[in-house]
Amino acid sequence: MISYFAIYSIIKFRLREYILEYHYSIFAPIFSNLLYILIFSTIDRYYTLSFDEVSFIEFLIPGLIIMIVAQESYDNPSASLINSKQIGSFDDFLLAPITRIEIFISYILSQVLIGFFLAIISLFIFSFFVEFENYSFFFFYYLILVIIFFSSLGCIVGFIAFNWDTQSTVSNFFVIPINFLSGTFFSINVLPDNLKAIFIYNPYYYIVSFFRNSFYYTFEFNLFQNFAIFTFVLCFFILGGFIFYRGYKVIK
Repeated sequence: MISYFAIYSIIKFRLREYILEYHYSIFAPIFSNLLYILIFSTIDRYYTLSFDEVSFIEFLIPGLIIMIVAQESYDNPSASLINSKQIGSFDDFLLAPITRIEIFISYILSQVLIGFFLAIISLFIFSFFVEFENYSFFFFYYLILVIIFFSSLGCIVGFIAFNWDTQSTVSNFFVIPINFLSGTFFSINVLPDNLKAIFIYNPYYYIVSFFRNSFYYTFEFNLFQNFAIFTFVLCFFILGGFIFYRGYKVIK
């Protein structure tokens, strides 16, 4: 039987922890994205970059929102788990009358709330630079997919790793490259044909693309591509749950 009170308690604890560490959990990523906006808006003013009948800043902002949410969705659970194992507080989770699956679900749900909060704050700040007149319902759908994917990855890394080197290695060699190479800063149409294959077979590129299109009136829902995206994210979620369930060498 699922312990809803335990899940609620963990979510409440993680949200409180996130807010108390606002100086680098909230301010730092937003400030970093503001720098991107200031730099690229200056470049766009002189070089007139544009994609598909929208300004470059209008093209860029959805990518920056999804990038900041993706990075935080990985960093927050992975850092929290590794830190709790290093100080010994993770043992309390394992000794408590709660299953490891419930711990995993608690981390995912709390990260969904954190990701939504960060996206809304970012969207509010970016609205001073660009005013989007249309938001599709699928804005929230793709945001949830991004959060579940990267928070599942963060939970996996945090669960099986014991030091910060592993956490930063995955961030530097997977999370950051996949964000930068998924059309966050540029359109696939400007690439040579031999490089487009990198994006065509990258499921995360389609998440970024559909998320960006949800800001415009031209949004079209592709059933096959969205089924592939959902399956891809679901597989990562199931993998994370399975690793938590097995619990091999959780603590030293």
